[in-house]
Amino acid sequence: MGTALVTAAAVPLPARPPRAGSLAPEAERLDRACERARDGLLAQQRADGHWSYRLQSNVCMEAEYLLLGRILGRADPDRERRLIARILDDQLPDGGFPTYAAGPADADVTVEALAALRAAGLPSGHPRVAAARAAAERLGGVAATRVFTRMWLACAGLRPWEGLPELPPEMLFLPGRGPLGLMRFASWARATIVPLTVVLTLRPQCDAVVLEPGALPEGAPGGPRRPVPSGPLASAFLGIDRVLAAYRRLPHQPGRGRALARAEAWIVDHQDVDGAIGAIQPPMAYQCLALHALGHRRGSPALERAWSAFEGFVLDDGERCEMQACVSPVWDTALAMCALADLGVAPDDEAMRRAARWLLAEEVRVRGDWARTRPHLPAGGWAFEYHNDLYPDVDDTAIVLCALGGADVEGRDDAVLRGLRWMLGMRCRDGGVAAFDAENTSRLVGRIPFCDFGAVTDPPSADVTAHVLEAAARWGLSATHRDVTAMRAWLLRHQESGGSWFGRWGVNHVYGTAAAIPGLTAAGLHRLHPAVQRGVAWLLRVQREDGSFGEDCGSYRDPALIGRGEPTASQTAWGLQGLCSGGEAGSGAAARAARWLVEQQGADGLWSDSRFTGTGFPGDFYLGYHGYAAYFPAAALGRYRRSRPVGGAHSTGRAPIKLTGALSEALV
Repeated sequence: MGTALVTAAAVPLPARPPRAGSLAPEAERLDRACERARDGLLAQQRADGHWSYRLQSNVCMEAEYLLLGRILGRADPDRERRLIARILDDQLPDGGFPTYAAGPADADVTVEALAALRAAGLPSGHPRVAAARAAAERLGGVAATRVFTRMWLACAGLRPWEGLPELPPEMLFLPGRGPLGLMRFASWARATIVPLTVVLTLRPQCDAVVLEPGALPEGAPGGPRRPVPSGPLASAFLGIDRVLAAYRRLPHQPGRGRALARAEAWIVDHQDVDGAIGAIQPPMAYQCLALHALGHRRGSPALERAWSAFEGFVLDDGERCEMQACVSPVWDTALAMCALADLGVAPDDEAMRRAARWLLAEEVRVRGDWARTRPHLPAGGWAFEYHNDLYPDVDDTAIVLCALGGADVEGRDDAVLRGLRWMLGMRCRDGGVAAFDAENTSRLVGRIPFCDFGAVTDPPSADVTAHVLEAAARWGLSATHRDVTAMRAWLLRHQESGGSWFGRWGVNHVYGTAAAIPGLTAAGLHRLHPAVQRGVAWLLRVQREDGSFGEDCGSYRDPALIGRGEPTASQTAWGLQGLCSGGEAGSGAAARAARWLVEQQGADGLWSDSRFTGTGFPGDFYLGYHGYAAYFPAAALGRYRRSRPVGGAHSTGRAPIKLTGALSEALV
């Protein structure tokens, strides 16, 4: 997406929306909705104080789980039956399978789903299998799929290894910060690449699944194909790939054994206490494949830990078996706490204290990969999951810091100091903030033939930068603080020409814009600042007539869909939060959004979304956070109630917490 420097001279102010009048939900009805939302959230809090919601994605998760069980000799026929039931739930009327709920059929997902259906024993003549095969052929077949999909098929013995790119383990000998060094890749890409250097080098032969020839369509001549990079750099990488392939075929490969041993050591060293690597499905599956290829079998401590962690993501109710791509307890807990604070729950409430104590126990106090670029920065912060000590992330840390501001609990301030110091220390030189790493912006690594699976670097994003600004302001950092001014300037530079901000970790411009406006106003920008007004004007333009907001995941690929889509409770909540922070809490637009949320509230006091509103890799992988429709609408109604003008005055945010002397001095 393009960016534009926003200047006052270039920004016409939008027409002022009508005031709320009769559009707003009655005060008593709004109060009751807030009370029900509060009670609904508290009812879902776990005994130890935390929240954790289902995290939905696409059926590649279930298909790969089924294939992995076959490859490792751990297949469970009863569980396979439940996996197939889950896979078939997502099949579209045209026979294909989507990347996100209500999305179009996708070649990768459809081919992997078809492979799983056949692997589990469904015959080619089964109506659902025949429909899936026809859809796969229409989408281009195996020839149109990514490297990951073709690698899974090869691992299961469903296609030859020929045609897959090289990924030599010798790359681990390269300087980490060199042009093609491991630290040039994003944290999730590093955790994925190292195990796959083993798999793509050893290319294990497996007869886990035996199907008739042509069971998986390869793709017709002239049919859809995976786009192939072009240009001098792409040609150079393809040439290198051919040289590496020739080297792999040599009878003797000097140094290869040592390289494989280093990769194996890296995998074992990066296993967390529960056996996970990166705490997301891809590297957790690939470490199982790599360890198996290296000769680990049942009883191997490393493989048993890896498999146990992988199975920890499974949700199995006896009818359906679902593999989550990740779990989000820290994120869910912090956002639920923020919502309860917005709804007026007091800092000394026992529910808030229990949640805060749980979060404090989850603080990451060890140095991870991030220390390679920030060697002098003390450890601190929080990860997204239960166990991911080597990969804390800045976004979670920012939200946790905001949440801890709403709870009085012993030990809070020391953890806040460590978190603030680490969070601000991860700011990039250009002023922006990324999720896991600093200065992780290489364009070169994305041109490697292997890297066709989505984002492989972690550049700064508007949503993370805005959340950090909001957290810094919550803990009293002034608008003139060097980090605050740098981040604020970055956000202003990255505002889109139409007034919105791109959403990296949520769909899409509604998410980015609704994060940027509160961040900027918390960081000292007046609500009448041209950038804020342009952001508000964009929200007003894309708001639906009934007050709701919706943006399709397809907006990452089709600019015509930016700001457009079926309404969701979470996106409407984001839109309402953006309007309130932009000074529009008393407008008709905010009133309509609030009324829509009140009318959509469920019997349990919460909401539900039928569309995905979370982003993993823009354009490639999306997430349905079941918690988003619980805590975001609750928070939005709470902020709306607090922010509406009363007697001519209004509030757009919470008062900053006054830093103690030690905190203040440490962050100067």
